[in-house]
Amino acid sequence: MSAAANNPGSNGNASHSDASGQPTVAIVGASTNPAKYGNRSVRAHLAGGYRVFPVNPNEEEVEGLRCYPRLTDLPVSRLDRISIYVPPAVGFTLLGDLQAANAAEIWFNPGSEDAELLRQARDRGLNVIQACSIIDAGRGL
Repeated sequence: MSAAANNPGSNGNASHSDASGQPTVAIVGASTNPAKYGNRSVRAHLAGGYRVFPVNPNEEEVEGLRCYPRLTDLPVSRLDRISIYVPPAVGFTLLGDLQAANAAEIWFNPGSEDAELLRQARDRGLNVIQACSIIDAGRGL
């Protein structure tokens, strides 16, 4: 995969924490199935100018991008956004990795949220957003 595959144009909507000048996002629960929201989010963020890092331990590649098994495996030290597409039971197991990822925003998309999970995430100092990141990613188009 070429570096350009992970580096579409920037839309200027985020804090540009990566050296390329693009906003960065990890899609947790990324999927190869184009009908699943974990795949739609990858495509929406790419179209919105993000440098996208799919995360799923069961996939090697999503939409032509290398897929990482865990957030801790990403090649960046800080993310602008993490977008969650896993059930709450999985989300609870990710709290430590979410905190270590040092992301500006953690988006809990519909189906991934749980009141206790969101409380625990906030208690860890995470900037929790409970909304659909796909819609937000498209605002830069």
